[in-house]
Amino acid sequence: MSNVFLSGQLVCRDRHEAAIVAQFLPLHIELTRAEQGCLSFEVNVTENPLVWQVDEQFEDAASFRAHQQRVSGSAWGRATGDIARRYEIVGL
Repeated sequence: MSNVFLSGQLVCRDRHEAAIVAQFLPLHIELTRAEQGCLSFEVNVTENPLVWQVDEQFEDAASFRAHQQRVSGSAWGRATGDIARRYEIVGL
């Protein structure tokens, strides 16, 4: 088994989208860090208040895919689904 890494940015179009991220992010982080197989999960606003740096590490492809599936149906997934993501995934 090899770890899966996701790194990249969540890019908001405007302050309204950034406010949505800020509102839903704390619970999203809490739930993700509690998932089986999550080794690390960090989301931090950059110097640009519309851009958030995302860095994730999961112990294997199965745990990463389970995370992606959970997120797609979550409040976070619904609220931020239209916000641009520029991610690179290694290990799948």
